[in-house]
Amino acid sequence: MSKLSHIGHALYQGDVSIDFVNRKWLWYSLSGVIVLLAVFGLAHNGLNRGIEFTGGVEYQVSMPAGQATNANVVKIRDAVAGSGVRAAEAPIVNVSGKNIRAQIKPVNNDAANRIARDIQKSVGVSTRDISQDAIGATWGAQVAERALLGLIVFLVLVVLFIWAYFREWKASVAAIVALAHDLVITVGIYALSGFEVTPATVTGVLTILGFSLYDTVVVFDKVRENTKDLARTRQTYSEAANLAVNQTLVRSINTSLVALLPVGALLYVGTVSLGSGDLKDLSLALFVGMAAGAYSSIFIATPLLVQLKEREPGVKAGDARALKNRKRKEVDRFADVPAFAEDMPVYDEPGAAQEHADDDRVTSDAGARPQQRPARYTAGERPAGKPVSPSASAKRSQPSRKPRSQRGKK
Repeated sequence: MSKLSHIGHALYQGDVSIDFVNRKWLWYSLSGVIVLLAVFGLAHNGLNRGIEFTGGVEYQVSMPAGQATNANVVKIRDAVAGSGVRAAEAPIVNVSGKNIRAQIKPVNNDAANRIARDIQKSVGVSTRDISQDAIGATWGAQVAERALLGLIVFLVLVVLFIWAYFREWKASVAAIVALAHDLVITVGIYALSGFEVTPATVTGVLTILGFSLYDTVVVFDKVRENTKDLARTRQTYSEAANLAVNQTLVRSINTSLVALLPVGALLYVGTVSLGSGDLKDLSLALFVGMAAGAYSSIFIATPLLVQLKEREPGVKAGDARALKNRKRKEVDRFADVPAFAEDMPVYDEPGAAQEHADDDRVTSDAGARPQQRPARYTAGERPAGKPVSPSASAKRSQPSRKPRSQRGKK
């Protein structure tokens, strides 16, 4: 744990830096591959829309305590598929709490009653233990329409909020691109996995938008803080933004892990243990969306913001000035020598640390004042060394500089 805190402190101080911004094309390529796979799955497989969107008949079979098992699910599935009704050849059967739920495509009343009798015989329950509901596609269409309207309103509000908060439309563009990235990946995962799309899925998709936006705004706020007084430093805009990503990296990872662990547990329970449709659909949307949101806020949103900002004339001039000052520093080694201040400790001066140590060595017992160090040699003496020999040119007359009016005259 101490190592993690040490790494986080080093990232925040800039002692350790991961280059996220300058490797933007690598992150763009990885995201492009993932998005292409998601679009391929959506175009090839399509979405497995639930009964709420397509309409059909749903059977709720109330089982005795401990009888809602996978074995009875298989019996009901075989009974419904073997009923001879074409619309029931591929039923969706799963455990829903203490009940077993079976869903088929729309059928007439006679076919629905015949399937109910087959279910009753397959698991040995009474007529009172089976309930059937005919669901039309109108309600699902209304849910989809309201969800699309809510998505549009949300995106408009996001653009206005980020534009007003950061006073920068480029931040809004980067945030919207990151949100679209998360949406496409989440929908593509549903298409590739074949999970059923239900109203719970719509709820999960709308929820992940807020999570992705929250993480992006935190990183952007740190970028604005680091680039506020950029003219006083030797950093370029991309370097200051990259430092902001490193400073928020540990926080983003910790927040994402804390959010993904319980959602992953719900996904496991809903898929493996219970087989509940609503819980499974909601948890899958949340899990994929949160993971994609954490990725996009670090690898997509911030590099895209830097790429847009670097096109501004003011940012270009500031980057050129920072690079020029940096080159000047490399030429003049003493350009960064600190100016003397009255409150500067004595041992910060060159050689003072050694003198301070010598004073400690010649100090007498505890509480005594330091003794004066003896001089290396007395007055009039010269240090040991080779004597200076007389020069032959010392006896010759030395030339003197004449006025300009007399130069060249003999």
